[in-house]
Amino acid sequence: MIYEVEYGGGNKMSFDLGRFAKQSNGSVMVRLGDTMSLVNAVAAEKEKENIDFMPLQVEYRERAAAAGKIPGGYFKREGRPTEKEILSARLIDRPIRPMFPKDWRVETQIVATIFCSDQEHDADTISTTGASLALLISDIPFEEAIAAVRVARVDGKIVIDPTFTQIETADYEFTAAGTKDSLLMVEGEGHEISEAEFIEALRAASSAIRELCVGQEKIVAQCGIAKAKRIKDEHIMDAALVATVEGLAAAKLRELARTVLAKEDRSMQTHDVKRATVASMTESMGELEFGHVKGDVDHILHDIEKREMRNMILENNIRLDGRTSTDIRPISCEIGILPRVHGSALFTRGETQSLTSCTLGTKRDQQSIEGLQPETTKRFMLHYNFPPYSVGEVGRYSGTGRREIGHGNLAERALKGLIPDEKTFPYALRIVSDITESNGSSSMATVCAGSLAFFDAGVPLKKPVSGIAMGLIKEGDRTAVLSDILGNEDHLGDMDFKVCGTRDGITACQMDMKIKGIDFTLLEKALMQARDGRMHILAKMDEAIAAPKSELSPYAPRLTTVKVPVDAIGLVIGPGGKTIRQIQADSGVEINIEEDGTVTIAALSGEASDRAKQFILGLIAEPEEGGTYQGRVTQVREGLGAIVEFMPKKEGLLHISEIDYVRVENVSDVIQVGDVFDVKLIAVKPDGKFSLSRKALLPVPEGYVERPQREFGGGDRGGDRGGYGDRRGGGGGDRRGGGGGDRRGGGGYGRR
Repeated sequence: MIYEVEYGGGNKMSFDLGRFAKQSNGSVMVRLGDTMSLVNAVAAEKEKENIDFMPLQVEYRERAAAAGKIPGGYFKREGRPTEKEILSARLIDRPIRPMFPKDWRVETQIVATIFCSDQEHDADTISTTGASLALLISDIPFEEAIAAVRVARVDGKIVIDPTFTQIETADYEFTAAGTKDSLLMVEGEGHEISEAEFIEALRAASSAIRELCVGQEKIVAQCGIAKAKRIKDEHIMDAALVATVEGLAAAKLRELARTVLAKEDRSMQTHDVKRATVASMTESMGELEFGHVKGDVDHILHDIEKREMRNMILENNIRLDGRTSTDIRPISCEIGILPRVHGSALFTRGETQSLTSCTLGTKRDQQSIEGLQPETTKRFMLHYNFPPYSVGEVGRYSGTGRREIGHGNLAERALKGLIPDEKTFPYALRIVSDITESNGSSSMATVCAGSLAFFDAGVPLKKPVSGIAMGLIKEGDRTAVLSDILGNEDHLGDMDFKVCGTRDGITACQMDMKIKGIDFTLLEKALMQARDGRMHILAKMDEAIAAPKSELSPYAPRLTTVKVPVDAIGLVIGPGGKTIRQIQADSGVEINIEEDGTVTIAALSGEASDRAKQFILGLIAEPEEGGTYQGRVTQVREGLGAIVEFMPKKEGLLHISEIDYVRVENVSDVIQVGDVFDVKLIAVKPDGKFSLSRKALLPVPEGYVERPQREFGGGDRGGDRGGYGDRRGGGGGDRRGGGGGDRRGGGGYGRR
């Protein structure tokens, strides 16, 4: 059964149900253009015991065959997920997670597999919509339909689910997901767009999302294969138990919410209150009986902590650290922390800190990106690390986590639109942010530290960039928008809305909602409050460094660009790369050549760079008759002269008569192979050979008289057959004349 939904001003998305993967709880093949994703939803039979979270796993996998490719590498099969696949899996996870029942503890897995790609439409958004429909037709509890779309502005027009080609020229590109009534997730980037333009984009996306959600509801009603939802007995807390826990802990937790404490102190004192409550109840109830209600007690304690924090903000506009809703934590910015790296910065905001480095590289340091799209290279890379010690914990080091990849991607998007183009600044760029302390907004600290590190490295970033994380507390009609949220405000709040940008506009954003029903008025308020916070942070950053340093670090490579004719590229490379390897070995540089003839020389000193540059320019230069060149003897030929390389890969004959004003009997008495001296190009022969002179550049000896050129002519016995010349001249010729010379020159038989 194939159903089609029209949305977003003419787009059509189709859903194939009941045809694939029938043993899944729910399965949908979703299609946009010729891009197709099979999305399967599966849940275990029984609830997982002794856990306090929803065990949801989302996987997004691309098949190389979808784009008519065979995977690279030795094994020739798909391996662990790429960054693109991980980011797409996160994009699906974030909007569907809030739609499960809060007490759902059954292992659930969503798997989206891309089986066909038209090279024009990304499969991440259609996979999100497909996941929603797969869950809706399954027996897995799922509250209501969601959908995801991509929105861009191309040539001044808003386009829903644009092609890759359209995105390349777009002013902005955002991915949004939500229900028919509310947005749940937004992320993307823009070229310094205004808050009004951002809201306009979200309104367009919200309209298309509504159409897709309504379409899913109709499909579920018509398909005839939707399963009855599993019925989970509602767990009702025992009123007496709630009252007991409230009596033991509520007043103490309320006092902690009103006491300004550092993160570690608050955590320890909160833990002490909870531990004392558990100890008291265990003593009164007995260990066995308390064991049956321990999970409920933990839940009640968490709810009390959440309630007291939220009430304090809504009623008194005072947060856990004493700030009001609009206050930003104290900020400290330092640069040049790491003396040997190309650029570094330490950005501290409250109890969140990023130690960030900037490294400049060459063309060879660019990252190759392989996927369903044609292989490309990535010039700017940002890597975010979140070690366990940053939150005072012991943890395993088991590779980069999905959260780290997601946070790094957001910070990279915030900065990449401001880096100079490759022609202006031909470096590969890498930012590494290590979070050394964390209490909220570490990805936004990465944006600020990355901007500072760029400036410290001398990278001509067009403008400084900062970021801020906004939160929301909403209880009925009471709301509070929070600037620069703490970790607890993220955990116990209703929104995490990160906004990055310059003084002139937004460059990237990411929003995740934990509740439904937020309206655009509240979003506009959050955006304007975020703008004020962004300006405040930028002012603090300017105090440390307001513009890029004028010079690069002495440890950074120097890049010099030379343009050579396309037909001379082979000359620079040489047979089998011999010439370019020689240049690199002799100069101590690294050279990269583009197809358009752009040659980039990377060196640690200007001297090495100049040496390589001059060699390359010499290779492509045309010798000029009468010009003076530095030559190197490559061969000595007794009785004739020497072969001299006077320009790269260009050699000429230095005749024995042009070595010196004094007669030279043995060439090797005067010059040896490897000797270097100046020569003058005295003749370029018709056959392309070069005649050189060393003598022409030497001082003329006193009294020296140039020997006159001999005259040659017909001999006494010249004629048709030719003849020998006498000791003074004459000589053989052909049938039409004669010539010759004495014993020292000329003469010979004529041609018959």
